[in-house]
Amino acid sequence: MKGYLILILLTLIMGCGNKSTVYYPKPKGFERIDLPKQEYQALQGKYPYTFEYSKSAIITPDKTIEAEPYWILVEYPTLNAKIQFTYKPLNGDLTKLDKHVADAYKLASKHQVRATAQREQVVQLKNGKKAVIIEIDGEVPSHFQFYATDTAKHFLRGAVYLNAATLNDSLTPIVDYLKADSRRILETLKWNK
Repeated sequence: MKGYLILILLTLIMGCGNKSTVYYPKPKGFERIDLPKQEYQALQGKYPYTFEYSKSAIITPDKTIEAEPYWILVEYPTLNAKIQFTYKPLNGDLTKLDKHVADAYKLASKHQVRATAQREQVVQLKNGKKAVIIEIDGEVPSHFQFYATDTAKHFLRGAVYLNAATLNDSLTPIVDYLKADSRRILETLKWNK
């Protein structure tokens, strides 16, 4: 009987030693993100500026309390995101320009509480204009901000906002998509008047 028990025990031990099947817990999944096709259309309306924006976006007026004329939102309903544009006329006043540039940096710096990095660069656009781009890393609602000006009449600031409380790892495709759209907007930006 003792030998019979040892044989059963050895059979069980040999059977448990099979390492061909390894089970892992299922990792947390991220939502599926279907990015819209990057097709563009010209901004319509009586604005002091024009640019091309995504056909998957909707233009709406900015209705915040502090909104001024020509402030708009480029909203991406399928991505739960938007680009907010604030326009300021300069009328040749360089002190206004200095104030608007300082305000742009002040608004970007509000994200430093949760930001892990912030990069600023002046970029020369294909259309001959220059723009300042501010990229912010970390768990922040706005990863990409920019402004463009002709230094005499026009100042336009844009900020990309995500309306989702999801970790940034899963939002990277959306952020990259919106950065590409923002660059397209800057490349096609023209001043009216």
